[in-house]
Amino acid sequence: MTTRDRDYQTMMNALAEVARRSSSELENADQAYQTSAAQAAGELARAEGDAAAADRWAGAAASQMLDVDREAERLWDQLRRAPGVRVRALGELPEPAPVEALPRVALERSPDSGALVPAPRQSARTLLARAAERIDVTVRPAQRRSLPRWALPLLPLLGALVAGLTGLVAAGLVTMGDSLDAGAAVVRGLGWLGFLVAPSAGVPVAAVFAHRRLRARLDIGGIGLTLMGGMVAATVLSVTFAASR
Repeated sequence: MTTRDRDYQTMMNALAEVARRSSSELENADQAYQTSAAQAAGELARAEGDAAAADRWAGAAASQMLDVDREAERLWDQLRRAPGVRVRALGELPEPAPVEALPRVALERSPDSGALVPAPRQSARTLLARAAERIDVTVRPAQRRSLPRWALPLLPLLGALVAGLTGLVAAGLVTMGDSLDAGAAVVRGLGWLGFLVAPSAGVPVAAVFAHRRLRARLDIGGIGLTLMGGMVAATVLSVTFAASR
């Protein structure tokens, strides 16, 4: 083999090596392109999903805001019609506080968009329901339900208990007045006055209990049962006290 043949073979081998390297680089570049395109498509799909979730969240928030505004306006009008409320002093429905005025500790990030939104410590519906309940107590107290049947037998016992306690206090005042020199008449007078109010002393207690605990109203029948128990207890206590003197 001549020198020319060897040089030709060397050049062919070098050309084949260059072709092999070029083919390998092209394959690597194509693979990188395919990988990058797949990653870009995945990022685009995730971005579109986040945008759709943000749109749904914004729509739900806007709908809830409209409902809350309507309910707040209704409650405000109802409060303006409440007895004892001066319309001029109450004024118009106040505007909600802007988000920029809220402290940053009262804000949290939305799980979908990452934006700052008010922290749901207590929902607006819960606060409005509580306000509506308080307004109903003022505006429509007569619409409260009657006492449940299981509470009726307790009214005479409650009246007797309160009347008994009042009678014991009255007896103590009368006894104390007998042992005093100065102001004895006043103390005895307060004691005898306690004997007079003892039969009906359980009525306000029963009314408060029915109003706050049972969310009901004490009707005329409940007042009668409470007075009956109080009168019996006060009579027994008065007779016993009179016999002991």
